Amino acid sequence: MLTRRQLLASCGTGLGSLALSDLLARDASASGLHFPAKAKHVIHLFMNGGPSQVDTFDYKPQLNQFAGKTAPTGTLKTERPTGNVLGTPFQFKPYGQSGIHVSELFAKTAEHIDDICLIHSMHADVPNHEPSLMLMNTGESRLVRPSVGSWLTYGLGSENSNLPSFVTMCPGGYPIKESQNWQNAFLPGKYQATYVDTSHRQVDRLLENIRSELVASTDQRQQLDLLANLNRQHAAARRHDERLQSRIESFELAYRMQSEAADAFDITREPQSVRDEYGDGDFARQTLIARRLVERGVRYVQLYTGAGQPWDNHDDLEKQHRKLAQQVDQPIAALLADLKRTGLLDETIVIWGGEFGRTPVVEMPRKGTNQGKMNGRDHNHYGFTVWMAGGGVKGGQTVGATDEIGFQAVENRVHVHDLHATLLRLMGLDHKRLTYRYAGRDFRLTDVHGRVVDEVLA
Repeated sequence: MLTRRQLLASCGTGLGSLALSDLLARDASASGLHFPAKAKHVIHLFMNGGPSQVDTFDYKPQLNQFAGKTAPTGTLKTERPTGNVLGTPFQFKPYGQSGIHVSELFAKTAEHIDDICLIHSMHADVPNHEPSLMLMNTGESRLVRPSVGSWLTYGLGSENSNLPSFVTMCPGGYPIKESQNWQNAFLPGKYQATYVDTSHRQVDRLLENIRSELVASTDQRQQLDLLANLNRQHAAARRHDERLQSRIESFELAYRMQSEAADAFDITREPQSVRDEYGDGDFARQTLIARRLVERGVRYVQLYTGAGQPWDNHDDLEKQHRKLAQQVDQPIAALLADLKRTGLLDETIVIWGGEFGRTPVVEMPRKGTNQGKMNGRDHNHYGFTVWMAGGGVKGGQTVGATDEIGFQAVENRVHVHDLHATLLRLMGLDHKRLTYRYAGRDFRLTDVHGRVVDEVLA
């Protein structure tokens, strides 16, 4: 059976194949920078599960005043039944010259508040994890689409041919939706992320099969050269098979990674003083690895808090949020300080946030979930906080606002599409012009939506 490409190559003296070749050549890479880039790299700190904005970065003095009472706007409609306003058990205080209030949960991160832009008016489409994770990661909540990291590496390419341009790390397994969060979809396979389970401490466990115990490096090179010749012969009869080309490139990248990747992921090469700044634990190690990756030219690094949805605290929120913040606050603060000290913060965007936030009202107990407990918050996609820092971001400010108790974005509302458009702008790309032709139409990260949030830009 002939494939469509083989049929085109065999018909009309190959003219169909020549036309297809031209289309593929234009699709193979983006058109380069559309604007002067403010940044070259992104580190996305993903608090999967949905952290509570009113307990972390969105200070609402009236929240505790209404505690135990009906919300001022009446009963709030969320995914699950909710009750009266639930006050925050955490203390907030102002930090930095900007005087922005931050929760005690992120006291160390707050020391860098003058470098941080808090977007308090984020909103998504639905209060469910799966579609909201997909929206935040791919710009589409239902259909298979390329991830943000894939779009950026497609548009900008790589600065280091010996390392993946897109790396995602999650200790202990996968987040909800697993590898769909960092998929390449219809983009060429080389733009999909390399996943690393950072619960492993040894480099050989972090990077599976990074070294061969049976074959020397010179023998591997000869094997790859032979394989490349065979693949080229195979490809000659199947012109422009992107899957085959991606497979060839993956073999070559794996070979080149054996030396440089092992070095990049080995944090024991860092001074003990630096490791102490980041602290111990899975998230601390992967945050330090993220800095080592961007300084080696990796374009997009995404860090998840842990497998599943750890910030999804429908009950025992005070206990769980405090535990999670203790794991991530010190590493995040150390990352910002480290990037600034090394000059990398000027060219690296750091993003913090989850797929949505949480309600300012208590979630009612339900059989089989939070039975007998009224101390957690439900999902909230109507208004939540994401912050950005680094290259081209105007720090020490807040953008937008939620209502008086932090439920719904009411001022300068920022959709996830707008966040993506702004991120691309900082990286020198126009979200309307970064496209890829597939199935007869030009796709883009923001689909037909999105605006650049100018207030974020320095």
